[in-house]
Amino acid sequence: MKISPVALLFFVSIIWMARCAPPTCYSRVLSLSKEIMDLVGKLKKYNLVKVCMDFLPPLYLDVHNSCILTKLRDYVFVLESLPTEFCRERPRIAHLKRQARILYIIINRFCYRDLVFMSDDCEALDSGQSVPRYGEDRLELLQEN
Repeated sequence: MKISPVALLFFVSIIWMARCAPPTCYSRVLSLSKEIMDLVGKLKKYNLVKVCMDFLPPLYLDVHNSCILTKLRDYVFVLESLPTEFCRERPRIAHLKRQARILYIIINRFCYRDLVFMSDDCEALDSGQSVPRYGEDRLELLQEN
C-alpha cells in the first residue's frame, strides 16, 4: 500500500503545526520556573558570580505554592539591590534578574486566576522540601484510624 506524497505532506504538516501551538499560561510559568532554577544552579557553580550568589537567599520555585509571588517579589528586590556594583553589572546576574521579573509579571498579571495553588507552605520555597499538609477533615479521618 503506497501513501501518496500529498497525504504524507498533509500528515507531516499537521504534526508540525501541532508543535507550533502557543504555550498556555501554565506551561509558560512551569518552563520558565524550571529555567530559572537551572540558571541559579549554574550560577552557583560559576566562579565569576559565585560570590554574588552568596548574597541571594535560597530559591526553590514551586508554581503550585501560593507563596511563590511573595518569594519572587523578594528575590527580584534582592537581585536589584545587590550590595556591590560588580554583582549588579554582571550579565548573568542581569539575565537571572530579568527572568525572575518576567516570571513574576506573568504570574501576577497574565496568569492571575489561571494557576491552581496546591499548598501554602512558604518554608518549602526556602528549603526545597514540601511537607504535605492535610485539611481538617482529612486530619480527623487519619486520627480516627
